[in-house]
Amino acid sequence: MTADPKPSPHTAWAHLRFSIVGRLLSAPPAKGELKAEIEALSQKTWRHPTTGRPVRFAAKTIERWYYKALNERQDPVGALRRAVRKDTGRHPALSALFVQRLIEQYKRHPHWSAKLHVDNLRVQVEQDPSLGPMPGYSTVLRFMRAHGLRKKRRHRGTDRPGLARAMHRLAQCEVRSFEAEYASGLWHLDFHDCSRPVLTPKGQWVKPVLLGVLDDHSRLTCHAQWYWSQTAEDLVHGLSQAFCQWGLPRALMTDNGSAMQAAEFIQGLSRLGIVHDPTLPYSPYQNGKQEAFWGTVEGRLMAMLEDVEELALPLLNEATCAWVQMEYNRTKHTETNEKPLDRFFNGPQASRSSPSSEELRLAFRQDTHRTQRRTDGTVSIEGVRFEIPSRFRHLRRVTVRYARWNLRCVHLIDERTDTLLAPIYPVDKARNADSKRRVLEPDLLSSAPDPQGSNGEMAPLLHKLMTDYAATGVPPAYLPKDVQDKEHP
Repeated sequence: MTADPKPSPHTAWAHLRFSIVGRLLSAPPAKGELKAEIEALSQKTWRHPTTGRPVRFAAKTIERWYYKALNERQDPVGALRRAVRKDTGRHPALSALFVQRLIEQYKRHPHWSAKLHVDNLRVQVEQDPSLGPMPGYSTVLRFMRAHGLRKKRRHRGTDRPGLARAMHRLAQCEVRSFEAEYASGLWHLDFHDCSRPVLTPKGQWVKPVLLGVLDDHSRLTCHAQWYWSQTAEDLVHGLSQAFCQWGLPRALMTDNGSAMQAAEFIQGLSRLGIVHDPTLPYSPYQNGKQEAFWGTVEGRLMAMLEDVEELALPLLNEATCAWVQMEYNRTKHTETNEKPLDRFFNGPQASRSSPSSEELRLAFRQDTHRTQRRTDGTVSIEGVRFEIPSRFRHLRRVTVRYARWNLRCVHLIDERTDTLLAPIYPVDKARNADSKRRVLEPDLLSSAPDPQGSNGEMAPLLHKLMTDYAATGVPPAYLPKDVQDKEHP
């Protein structure tokens, strides 16, 4: 698994702001206590998302973030993103005539470096004031990069330190039980290895794993399903079903398994506005309610299946679904003294309506950066070549969103606004071999008129250097040598 790419500043700020006000959303304070809670948050020190330095925020600022996230029901994290500057993509320091001259110069000399372009344009600005004031090098460089005006190549011919720390922490710090005050304020999620093997279609005995999702407040089992593996794909498949049935929770607690640390899962929770609360390493007691549920599964469900010799996965899932819906969720819980279904619906609610199945599928994907290959406008994703639409051919690095288990749905996105720009598809080499070629979509270069042939002049910078050298009055620093013409035989 590749490391998660560093989030953009817009995304990092949204995550920080949501981490500050997210607790107020998952456990809303009582009437009249909101101001005190915000004041307490303003006294805390946070880590700056870009510099990493400690920083504090005023109570008014936190209050503004809180109401932004509260009023946005579907995407509270997106509401907290930094606003994109209104002049993004524009270059007011460059006059239209200057841009036209730059494009003409680039079309004549695409092999020049950006510095050489700027130096020659500076000479032209001195000679022709109508081009406007000379912008800085960085301004011209940003314009050239934004429009794909890049220099073209000239083609020539048993010791676990984490466990020791966890044991020391457990010995030094107290352990307290907890409970969310609101239904769907906190969910628990984990995998459980079955105590007995199940017969596969290939005639093999394999122990499946059970994905269980519980609501902390009511102890309701939101979803339980058996799988052959503990992959991120299985995790997203089961959790999405829980969302469709019971809505979106405010927070989700998991352990630190590889599936729970997958980029698709973590980023998907963030897009859905769900706070991810992973337990501390080697500290399963933090997810104790989930561990207690496994005991009930083995003590009642699996005990009733012990006489079934040829237990298959479909039968196991059907029995689990019936047991959860007809017994577990309708039986009075010994700790809450209420039925999970009654406690879930009759108690205070913090849930949100679930998006559609398609929106959930699009949410649980990871964002990663890729460098576009200039020769054919493609990027490599999980060893497969994908074509980038020609209107984005000027971008050197692109951000793509995909799930590793489903490369049929890959999108190009704008990481500043988290907007889906266009779907991209794998290269169809058989189709490309039919000798038909798609016409490139227009861009800045193609829309500008081509220069009328060669002007027969040397570059402005060299002409200026020769003029300035002649103005010094110093004779040329070389001795000419007269060579008589010789007749060739």
